[in-house]
Amino acid sequence: MYNNLKRIGGLDSLFLPDEEGWEEGSQGCRMEPIIGMEDPWRYRNKAQFPFGRDRNGRITAGFYAGRTHDIIENEDCLLGAEENKAVLKIIKNFMEEYHIEPYCEGNHKGFIRHALIRKGFCTGEIMVCIVINGKSLPQWEVLTERLKTVEGMTSISININMEKTNVILGKEIINLYGPGYITDYIGNVKYQISPLSFYQVNPVQTKRLYETALEYAELAGNETVWDLYCGIGTISLFLSQKAKKVCGVEIVPQAIEDARRNADLNHMGNVEFFVGKAEEVLPEQYEKNHVHADVIVVDPPRKGCDFVCLDTIVKMAPERVVYVSCDSATLARDVKYLGEKGYQVKRVRCCDMFPHTGHVETVTLLTK
Repeated sequence: MYNNLKRIGGLDSLFLPDEEGWEEGSQGCRMEPIIGMEDPWRYRNKAQFPFGRDRNGRITAGFYAGRTHDIIENEDCLLGAEENKAVLKIIKNFMEEYHIEPYCEGNHKGFIRHALIRKGFCTGEIMVCIVINGKSLPQWEVLTERLKTVEGMTSISININMEKTNVILGKEIINLYGPGYITDYIGNVKYQISPLSFYQVNPVQTKRLYETALEYAELAGNETVWDLYCGIGTISLFLSQKAKKVCGVEIVPQAIEDARRNADLNHMGNVEFFVGKAEEVLPEQYEKNHVHADVIVVDPPRKGCDFVCLDTIVKMAPERVVYVSCDSATLARDVKYLGEKGYQVKRVRCCDMFPHTGHVETVTLLTK
């Protein structure tokens, strides 16, 4: 992270927390201490388990070996929820009893491809979505009744994916039990999460990440904020607690449906959401409707921000840009671009969202 910002981002005046040479009030900034996790186990609220057969012909579930699609049996990863093991056992026993084959990528035959399991850590609600290579699940009533015995079971569904692809989820969901979603909280904000929703996998650290973004935004209550790449509105709703108005932009229509539903759920009337690419929606709103922004928050995918989007941010000239990033290289690239247009990095902090891995999320504040 630090090296990328120095090397790619050109931030020669960026210092590590304990590095000598920087004083308060001087140019540049000192990175703030990383936000670590006190108990870095069982933190993942989402898991996707592929099914197959091992060398002895037994049905197995687990995770893919690195850079392959060979399944390594693991039904109780210590980073995942404890309920995962019970859910997988029920599904495997059901498959054995009713002779339902796991999917085989090699010949595109077999039926059950994956099990998506999600847990609301604050609510205890459990979701199971079974991905199938077919249009209906045989004996689904039996499986549903068995899965309902797992404590917290709230939503059971199937996802139809009959494509010859390594993409896990298809587009069609058939609900078998429950409302079709689970709920969870980040701080005081409540969210509905459907099988296709994007939702941060570590809710404990997500709260701390969003609190950092909110702190960096320095909202007093009279600001208009644009939240680009907003997903289901997680950051948007967090910001709306202290902003006059928040406008969120996301390319995935279902995510925007979730975002609007979540805004209604929390009785937040100061949020508006737009469907489309950030690099298309923001220029259109700026040029045609002359919208403005006091603060712009971006949380792009790994590829970073589109340069058309960055150009529009510069034209809108917000006082502050808060950049939340999952890839330090593209963050550094975009920071350098914004720096050449008059924005200076003032604060940087990493959040350990994925303990026991080499990945972090980074929050960066740039001011005009």
